[in-house]
Amino acid sequence: MTVFAELFEARRGDTHRGLVDERASMNWDEVVTAAGKMAAWLETKRQDGPAHVGVLLPNGIDYVLWIFAASMARWTVVGINPTRRGDALALDIKGADCQFIITNDELSPMLDGLDLGPANGRIVTTDDARAASAGFDPLFNAGAIDEDLLLLLFTSGTTGVPKAVRCTQGRLGNISVTASQVYQFTREDVCYCPMPLFHGNAVMAMVAPALNVGATIVLPKAFSASNFLPDVRKYEATRFTYVGKSIAYILATAQQPDDHDNTLQRAFGTEASSPDRIAFQERFGCPLTEGYGSSEGAVAILTTPDTPKGSLGPAPPNADLAIIDPDTGIEMERARFDDGGQLLNGTEAIGEIVARAGYGKFEGYYKNEDAENSRLRDGWYWTGDLAYRDEAGFFYFAGRGGDWLRVDSENLAAAPVENVMARFHAFASVGVYPVPDPAAGAGDLVMAAVELREGTFDPQEFSSWWDDQRDAGTKWKPQFIRITTKIDETATGKITKVLLKQDAWHTSDVVWYRPSRSTSYEVLTGEHVKALDAQLKAQRGSSAIS
Repeated sequence: MTVFAELFEARRGDTHRGLVDERASMNWDEVVTAAGKMAAWLETKRQDGPAHVGVLLPNGIDYVLWIFAASMARWTVVGINPTRRGDALALDIKGADCQFIITNDELSPMLDGLDLGPANGRIVTTDDARAASAGFDPLFNAGAIDEDLLLLLFTSGTTGVPKAVRCTQGRLGNISVTASQVYQFTREDVCYCPMPLFHGNAVMAMVAPALNVGATIVLPKAFSASNFLPDVRKYEATRFTYVGKSIAYILATAQQPDDHDNTLQRAFGTEASSPDRIAFQERFGCPLTEGYGSSEGAVAILTTPDTPKGSLGPAPPNADLAIIDPDTGIEMERARFDDGGQLLNGTEAIGEIVARAGYGKFEGYYKNEDAENSRLRDGWYWTGDLAYRDEAGFFYFAGRGGDWLRVDSENLAAAPVENVMARFHAFASVGVYPVPDPAAGAGDLVMAAVELREGTFDPQEFSSWWDDQRDAGTKWKPQFIRITTKIDETATGKITKVLLKQDAWHTSDVVWYRPSRSTSYEVLTGEHVKALDAQLKAQRGSSAIS
């Protein structure tokens, strides 16, 4: 394995431009020296127990410097999600055994009044820490080894409470080398990093491989769709990473005739829809490489030149990936399609993505044995994500583990329905999820929350358009369409449906409802809600939603 601290120290003496944010620019030698001073200061903060420092900062040079400093001082950086609040935020910090917190004046009030465990009373602003460390002699690699825990990266939390994923010096070092080769990073690249640094995408898909080749990393404070193209032009960025809805947000900005005039060459990310990927390349001239992966690192799937439209790609060489029925442990059938590309055997083909060759690069969750055991069963790694696989071996994403729908005794997955709905011209964003079927007492109905691009929703136009979609399954047409200004999402832009499922049809948003066996939609009224609740209660008794 390759120790990350050794890769970082190799940039010592390198005068190529290294880190850039809105306040400063540093060459790599300056970065190594500054991080070395911070590493020496870190050593003065060490107490009994795990040497974990919580970092609660926006993107910027300071955040990355703390990662580099921790690698040389053999500390662990805990990336704290600033979208968490109150008790949930305190639980993240205490659960990760943070000895102290690095933050700034803007974000430090979030910690007021919280029980932070060992970090109580030990909150330091990054400006104060940088000033305090200025008088230290740099501490370069203090004997770091592969097994040293370098990062605790919280999962996105799309289906539940985020979990802290372990990432050692050896794992991140290997990612630095491998990703720089696979994604063809060069020293001349200017790498625009708009995704949050407390998440794996930014660190593993951008910072680590850029470091390995000595490329330039540009760190905007936060993702901004309106600032995206101006920033690309300002910094002459050649590549970027994305997650979730960020591509849709960029495409929603006003199109200009000179959008194609930019320096972008390539980008990598996850969960952009196929129509959005095509539209982005047409508009900006930059291809998007879509992949499947997670902070856990056990499974990765990348597109190849022969990957069919809509597919994630094939299994990597020597990786025994399969689609497994989570109840029986039996491999699902290969997917079959009609001439229009419609999946014909969703019930038999959709299952969970499983790595049968073992745990791969997954190093476990921090102090969360239950979550770890749910991933590691029978010597296999269970991703919790749904997919199907065609006869040629290409995988197609079908949603998160919580995205199963059971409609008329048939298993459906949310992602294929969302892919169809995303093509409707009025929809800027779509999230599909199950709600209880009041008539059946068991099973689900299809509900969709949508954000509109502009104007109003015409339900009859949508209904007619839907009926013309050859790849839409007969049971996919939503029973409920909720028009909302903003679909809940994680800090990384991934749609989360936890609250949507809890709400079901109880919302102040306008909901269009298609009664059973009807082909047309009508506005859901208070009387409709009462009738649905009464029907559900009659079927399920006191367990009905209210």
